[in-house]
Amino acid sequence: MASSPRTVEEIFKDYNARRSALVRALTYDVDDFYSQCDPDKENLCLYGHPNEAWEVALPAEEVPPELPEPALGINFARDGMNRKDWLSLVAVHSDCWLLSVAFYFGARLNRNERKRLFSMINDLPTVFEVVTGRKPAKDKPTVESGSKSRNSTKRSIDGQPRSNPKLADNSYEEDEEEQGDTFCGSCGGGYNSDEFWIGCDNCERWYHGKCVKITPAKAETIKFYNCPSCQKKVRQ
Repeated sequence: MASSPRTVEEIFKDYNARRSALVRALTYDVDDFYSQCDPDKENLCLYGHPNEAWEVALPAEEVPPELPEPALGINFARDGMNRKDWLSLVAVHSDCWLLSVAFYFGARLNRNERKRLFSMINDLPTVFEVVTGRKPAKDKPTVESGSKSRNSTKRSIDGQPRSNPKLADNSYEEDEEEQGDTFCGSCGGGYNSDEFWIGCDNCERWYHGKCVKITPAKAETIKFYNCPSCQKKVRQ
């Protein structure tokens, strides 16, 4: 991708990559992120990069900077707040930064292009929603949302729920539409029928198989799946 994205698709790809990096920093890599935000250090910022890597670093020295800067001094409040509240605050500021970077690139777009860009962005849950669980993944890939049959409805091999003999053919289109509201509990990406997904039997969130390192073949051997987050809670 070009170093300075110009089209709607390029800008959205840049946004999504940076967002994925920030989500990872505040969820799966949270312990590492927390340790890097030492209050005794200088003003620190949380950056998400287009290669989906995150970084805790000092702000840019040049004025004005190449891109809008993230919130400055996130490390100072680390020990003065409840950890959960502090992470939520960093998540909110991260969302603001992501939008400012997207608008920085999108300022040269026309009105219709900007509308399309921010419509695409709005289809994704915010970093805040992912971190706080304000918008948990619904049981959309299972048609019978109240079903407790994990093996028959929770596992998906080709991105779609296993067939259920009770389902009528006319329910397929409705189910496909509902699946569009499902987001990966790891990267926050939306449902895509071309990708393999697996559902946690404990918290009932859904994940890309690649995000939790579960292959379709491995999923076939799992009777009760605990996602990394639930596994961590059990160990604690």
